[in-house]
Amino acid sequence: MPKIPVKVVTWADIVRLSDELAEKIKVSYSPDVIIAVARGGLVPARLLADALGVVDVLSLKVEHWVVTASHTPEARIKYPYKVDLSDKKVLIVDDITDTGDSLILTSKFVTENFSPKVLRTATLQHIASSSKYQPDFFAQIITEWAWFMYPWNYWEDEINLVRKLLEERKGVKVSELERDFEESYGVRPPISLNKIEDEMRRRRLI
Repeated sequence: MPKIPVKVVTWADIVRLSDELAEKIKVSYSPDVIIAVARGGLVPARLLADALGVVDVLSLKVEHWVVTASHTPEARIKYPYKVDLSDKKVLIVDDITDTGDSLILTSKFVTENFSPKVLRTATLQHIASSSKYQPDFFAQIITEWAWFMYPWNYWEDEINLVRKLLEERKGVKVSELERDFEESYGVRPPISLNKIEDEMRRRRLI
């Protein structure tokens, strides 16, 4: 069994999940405004906006999962602001409900500061076993926890996962860690470790 179960999500998966989510939403809800939970919800929010015909897309930056497969004690809104949406039906969109903290926080913030006429939430994936919050709409339910690597997060996630391995194996080269990566996380790295090593050097991480 991998130390940390990781699932690689492809762009094709994202398009499929977004389409499925849009169809579920269309059955019972027609939002006027979509609010993306940045950063993970930015791409899903834009895809949903296109599928649902929504022109107004806002975002709120939530800090929660700072390092891959670890998190800060609590989520927070990094750049708070206020806007009047009292005559609008709003949909908050994120990529996944893992702990549920991000959507709990965002929903509370939007309710108190944006005053929406109606508020609903949506995610591409919902981890039922770990999330304390269930969104109103989701495309896929996950029964066992895993860390999902989305295509807009490959570099960040892979670098952080490699750093975890480097902490265990002092002195080893990143390019030599492919076998350890697969054994530790249960997947092949989506970006070659040679490229990851070059990028880590550019960022002065090694």
